[in-house]
Amino acid sequence: MQQLINNATKNADRSAIISNDTSYTYSLLLEHSKAIAHYLLNGKTDLEEARVAFLITPSFEYTAVLWGIWRAGGIAVPLCEKHPLPSIAYVIEDTQAEILIYEKSFEALLHPLASKVSRFLSLDALPKTGGEFFFTPAPSRRALILYTSGTTGNPKGVVTTHQNIEAQITSLTTSWEWSKEDHILNILPMHHVHGIINILMCALWSGACCTFLPKFSPEAVFSEFKKGRLTLFMAVPTIYFKLIAHWKLLSEIEKNEVSEALTKFRLMVSGSAALPISVLADWKTLSGHILLERYGMTEMGMAISNPYRGERKPGFIGLPLQGVRVQLADENNKPVMAGSQGEIQIKGPNVFLEYWGKAQATEEAFTTEGWFKTGDIAILEQGYYRILGRNSIDIIKSGGYKISALEIEEVLRQHPEIEECAVVGIPDDEWGELIAASIITQEPNFDLEKLTVWLKTKLPNYKIPRKYRLDHELPRNVMGKVTKNELKSKF
Repeated sequence: MQQLINNATKNADRSAIISNDTSYTYSLLLEHSKAIAHYLLNGKTDLEEARVAFLITPSFEYTAVLWGIWRAGGIAVPLCEKHPLPSIAYVIEDTQAEILIYEKSFEALLHPLASKVSRFLSLDALPKTGGEFFFTPAPSRRALILYTSGTTGNPKGVVTTHQNIEAQITSLTTSWEWSKEDHILNILPMHHVHGIINILMCALWSGACCTFLPKFSPEAVFSEFKKGRLTLFMAVPTIYFKLIAHWKLLSEIEKNEVSEALTKFRLMVSGSAALPISVLADWKTLSGHILLERYGMTEMGMAISNPYRGERKPGFIGLPLQGVRVQLADENNKPVMAGSQGEIQIKGPNVFLEYWGKAQATEEAFTTEGWFKTGDIAILEQGYYRILGRNSIDIIKSGGYKISALEIEEVLRQHPEIEECAVVGIPDDEWGELIAASIITQEPNFDLEKLTVWLKTKLPNYKIPRKYRLDHELPRNVMGKVTKNELKSKF
C-alpha cells in the first residue's frame, strides 16, 4: 500500500480516475481516501484487519473507499452489485464483516443486513476531506478478500496480503510495459481480480488513468474508443463477442471509425475464460490487434501470459510472468515429462495467503513442497503452455480416455451455424462419462445428425458428443464463465 501512496504522490496533478464524466486527480484520491480512513478508524490507530465490506458501483468513490480501507489497516471485501441478497449475505457472514459501506442505490437491498454488522455506513456520509493519521499497514498484512466464482462448489474467500498484491501488480506492469502515459477503460466487475488488479491497480501504480463506464454497452465502449485517448483495453471473451457482433451491424463509415481508433491502442488483453480462436480472428480483422491471452486465478492474480513483445499463439496462454514459477504435475504432484499433460502448479510472491476461515481447504490447495494446485490441466507445446481444461470440469474421462472439453468446443465453434457452445461430461455407467454439448444456433432446423457427420471429419470418434441440447443461452456467472455444473444438471 505504501508504494501505491508514494507513486500517487509523485503523480499528484495527473488524472487518476475518470468516472461519471468527471476527472479526478491523484491528489484528490489521496485526500479522499485519507479522510475515509480517518473516519473508519473512529478514534482507533489501526483497524487491525477488521473486514470492511462495500457495495459501490465502479467509480472514483469505489477507489477512494478501497484505498481508505487499506490505509486504515482493514481488509477490503468488495461485493458484487449483480448478486442477489443471499449471495451477499453469505459473504458478510463468512467474513464476519464489521463494517458495511453502501451506495444509496443499494440501501434497500442491503438493509436486511444492517443488524449483522457493527457499522452500516452510507457512502454519502463518508467525508471527502480532513482527518490526520499516521499509519502504514505492514506488507505482510491481509489486504483483500475476493470470493471464487463458485463454479465447483460454495465460493471461498481468497485472502491476499499487501505483499501479494504488489507482486501481482509489478509482474504485470513490468511484463506489459505500463507507463504513466497509459489510459485504460474499465468495464469489468469490481469484485474480481481482473477489474481490481489487472486494470485499476496497475493503472494507479503506473501513474496512468483509468476510465470507468457506469454501465456496459457496445455503443458506450465504441464511443470511448473513438475519443482517441485510450491506449489499453482488457475484457473477457463474452465482451469481445458482443463488441464484434455490434460492429458487424454498423454502417461501413462507422466500422471504419471504430477500426481506425483501435489501431492506435498499444495493447488489448483477453482473460478470465478461454478465448475462442474464432473471436481472436474476428477481433484481429476489425482492430488489427492480436489479443494477448493470459492465465490467472483469484488465488494468484496473473501467472502466465503470451508475450507483449513476441509471438502470441492462438489457443495458448504463453509463458510464466516475471517472478512466477510454473510446473505441470501428475496426480501425485510429481512433475510430468515434456509434452505430457499435467496440472498447472504455481509458486511465487503473487500466490494468496489462505482461504478465509478454511484451514483444511487452504492446506489441500498446496502440495507439501508449497506449490499451489490450480486444478487446471495444461500441456507445454511449441514452448508455450496450452490449457486443456479444469481437472474437475473440462477434462472428461470417457472410455479410458482423458478428453479436453475445450478442444471439442473450439471445433464446434468452427461450424457455420453454431454461434456458441459448451461441452460437459455427464455420468454414465458404461463409459464413465458421456460427452454432452449445449449448442446455441439461430438455425430453426439445425440438424444434429449432419453435425455428427461433420464432426467426424474434424475429430476422432471418441471425442464426438453423444448427447446434445439446443439452447437459447448458456448459464454464466458475472465474469462470463459458463457455469458447467449448472449446465450438467440440464442434461
